[in-house]
Amino acid sequence: MSQDEQALLVVRGLQVKLPTGRNRLVHAVRNVDLTVRAGERVGIVGESGSGKSVTVRAISGLLPDSPLVQVHGSIQFRGQELNGADARIWRDIRAKRIGMIFQDPHSFLNPTMRIGAQINEALKMGRGEQTSKDELLRVIALAGLPDPERMAQRFPFELSGGMRQRVLIAIALAKSSEIIIADEPTTALDATVQRRVLKSLDDSVTALGTSLLLITHDLAVVAGLCDRIYVMYGGEVVETGSTEKIFSAPEHPYTKELLRCVQSLADDTPDLYVSDYSSKQNAQ
Repeated sequence: MSQDEQALLVVRGLQVKLPTGRNRLVHAVRNVDLTVRAGERVGIVGESGSGKSVTVRAISGLLPDSPLVQVHGSIQFRGQELNGADARIWRDIRAKRIGMIFQDPHSFLNPTMRIGAQINEALKMGRGEQTSKDELLRVIALAGLPDPERMAQRFPFELSGGMRQRVLIAIALAKSSEIIIADEPTTALDATVQRRVLKSLDDSVTALGTSLLLITHDLAVVAGLCDRIYVMYGGEVVETGSTEKIFSAPEHPYTKELLRCVQSLADDTPDLYVSDYSSKQNAQ
């Protein structure tokens, strides 16, 4: 059996063209190949405009529904081709099999609903109508949220930014998702809160054996969290490899520049998540 046949998510030759002013098209993503296996953690790293978020939105079926948006190539989930699939199929995949965590929880949490009710809706999507309070509280705790009973009764506006991000993690976990796609989930958070949210994500996917696709502009974020890394620049994957290989023997000049930035930040910020990667390597 080939690696593609064993994989959870397989993307081959992905190209995305998006409209700009005067109905012109820009080639936002060019010939991206990407694979995520069951239980694997994969990072996509690149600066703003590198194409990483467009790639992930194409993979998730979340690009605008417009004849001006062109998506070419193959996107397969468990062998099912999704590029060109109708909206019903995409909704079903996102509702039950792919969990999404975005960088702005304000846009994805209902301000008028209690946290418990929103997580319970996700539980019903992934596990059917029969859900229990014990299941709800377990998911809240699994996402790293304190005092689950009290947390379930709170509204989003009562929580900090880091807490709201952990609510999004809980919603993704509640669906029994096979893969969680996290698009810049800690960008707006300070270093200490970022570390806590990433630890919650790490602990959660470890406990459930869920695959993770993490998108970020910062190599330090994927250092202690991902098995493999794709580096994107100018809409293309310019380098890919294991986390160990990317950190110890980068080949592309852009990857080397990203690593120089990581090292500079690590020298000034002891809490940076990259320190966990160093600790793991030293322990081996």
